[in-house]
Amino acid sequence: MTEPVWNKFLTERDKAVFETAGYGTRAGFGEKPALLVIDVNYNFCGDTREPILESIKKYRNSCGEDAWDALPVIRKLVDVARAKGVPVIYSTGDGRADGWDRGGWAWKNSRNKEDLAPPEVRTSNRDGNDIMDEIAPGPKDIVIRKLKPSVFNGTALMGHINNLGADSLIVAGTTTSGCVRATVIDAFSLNLRVTIAEDGCFDRSEASHAINLCDMNAKYADVIGSDEVLDYLAGLDELDYNLPAGAPPSV
Repeated sequence: MTEPVWNKFLTERDKAVFETAGYGTRAGFGEKPALLVIDVNYNFCGDTREPILESIKKYRNSCGEDAWDALPVIRKLVDVARAKGVPVIYSTGDGRADGWDRGGWAWKNSRNKEDLAPPEVRTSNRDGNDIMDEIAPGPKDIVIRKLKPSVFNGTALMGHINNLGADSLIVAGTTTSGCVRATVIDAFSLNLRVTIAEDGCFDRSEASHAINLCDMNAKYADVIGSDEVLDYLAGLDELDYNLPAGAPPSV
């Protein structure tokens, strides 16, 4: 078994505490999952593969090469989920052009006003909230636009989950320490089983990525490799979901 990515950041005391206290028990998959891909857009990936310190010159929230490493993993998860009829739900950012509804996002970053720059002065012609072409939503997929870290906050996500009849989430995306963690904790609080594809998540900080995976695995979710998730999805029998039609009615 591959050593968890967080082990190199933990002291021996930390490891002993988790083990002795009983944290990190495997909760297991649900019976009717939905795949949730969180915020894998140009803002967080950049428009080309390059080192993070280069990428953030154009996209201040970019996670650089770690994002591009995760893209093919997420592509596989999406493809297998669709092939099995498992719902695929995407999230991405939203907001008024004047930034009036950004709230607390304006408080903690000195470059936040760049998000409000008109298109003619931006360093890239891509809308930062566009989901990456490499994993673009399909006609039956659901896309949720949000203002806050959790995909549940102020959105119809739980309504979609109820309508689909799903009982669990498989999660990939970014950032591990931010929107992924916030969403996972809300899902846990709503009594949904959550599985996180470790190699399908990414963050701008290596330490934040690892430690937040550790903490979520300890208390809120199962953090496992995408290969195991893919095997689980591939082994599912045909399930009855209330999926969107995916195409307009014929005239």
